[in-house]
Amino acid sequence: MNAPDRPTDARATHSDPPLLFSPMRLRSLTARNRVVVSPMCQYASTEGGPTDFHLVHLGQFALGGAAIVFSEETAIEERGRKTWHCAGIYDDRHIPAYRRLTEFLSAHGAIAAIQIGHSGRKGAISPPWQRYRPLSPEDALAGEPPWPIVSSSALPDSPQAQTPHSLSTREIETLIGHWREAAQRALQAGYRILEVHSAHGYLLHQFLSPIANQRRDGYGGDLAGRMRLTLEVIEAVRAVWPDELPLFLRVSAVDGSNGRWTMDDTVALARAAYERGVDVVTTSSGGIHGPGTAAPVARVPGYHVPYAERVRCEVPGLHTLAVGLITEPAHAEEILQRGQADLIGLARELLWNPHWPAHAAQALGAPDHLDLLPRGYGWWLARREDIRRVTAQAAAQPASAAATPGDTASDGG
Repeated sequence: MNAPDRPTDARATHSDPPLLFSPMRLRSLTARNRVVVSPMCQYASTEGGPTDFHLVHLGQFALGGAAIVFSEETAIEERGRKTWHCAGIYDDRHIPAYRRLTEFLSAHGAIAAIQIGHSGRKGAISPPWQRYRPLSPEDALAGEPPWPIVSSSALPDSPQAQTPHSLSTREIETLIGHWREAAQRALQAGYRILEVHSAHGYLLHQFLSPIANQRRDGYGGDLAGRMRLTLEVIEAVRAVWPDELPLFLRVSAVDGSNGRWTMDDTVALARAAYERGVDVVTTSSGGIHGPGTAAPVARVPGYHVPYAERVRCEVPGLHTLAVGLITEPAHAEEILQRGQADLIGLARELLWNPHWPAHAAQALGAPDHLDLLPRGYGWWLARREDIRRVTAQAAAQPASAAATPGDTASDGG
């Protein structure tokens, strides 16, 4: 796959149309713009499967004009969930409910994407509004008991957390099979982009980081050993994921705990992943200790962008998705213009404003910004803009000027 032209001058001016709203080719797919809805855990699944809530939650982002809409992190096996209400795709019975989501997203111009992963030692916990505390006997009495968790090594995530079982090589082989099966189910459910979650302190990150991985076999020790599971998962997934469909990988670019996993390591992993068929790397950070969203650097707008830029520069041909408090249209455009990333991921900003893509297109002067919305939205909003324009022109005329017939309308807008 050929990479799109990349600006070589950091002072490049904004394009017309804006780069943020130019199409992007990803293998056989064409994203209508560069706006990506990042995976956002909602803790609203029922026995791992999506509900009507997810249809409305994810559907609004397609209606708002985003190009790629990710379902939340989705567990490859039941014990791989973080909480009782996290998403999963570990059973064939999940497929019809997910297909309902993907069909809606596709019908409204968005590419349906899914992130698959495993919590590892971060499983059997409460939701974030209960501070991710380990499940207790009291939870068991309420019908939500803790379950045995696994990791690279028998090291708890915190002093209060359950000690995980260290996976044997045979158990690892079984887990890789679960990743393969999850990818197959995702394909049957209609997803067109798949992302392997290897970040935020979850299972694959627990193998990558020497903080969590103290194994002495082929899945531990040096960098090659610690990367082995992630790369084997990529190989297993790519083997069943069609060649014409793109594969993403999410990584924590740095651990943030004594620098045990560094950007040099991330570049090495990204290069190896690209060689195995990964098309896009999403670079965030942290999570090996504390909450998965914990960041080791100050949370300023674009705080993860330098990670995406370095991976993009040092692994030619590999695309990157920039995330991290990118909320302003001009900032998103600048990141793309400077060649720091190929795609822009937003999360909580879209919870606040699911129509951010259309608003951003208007702010950047993109033509036909209302075309990003459903026809029933765009037509009425365009009519409202016409009425406002005529009203403003009339207000600017002398009071004696005659009104132009047809300047008013009773259209409910």
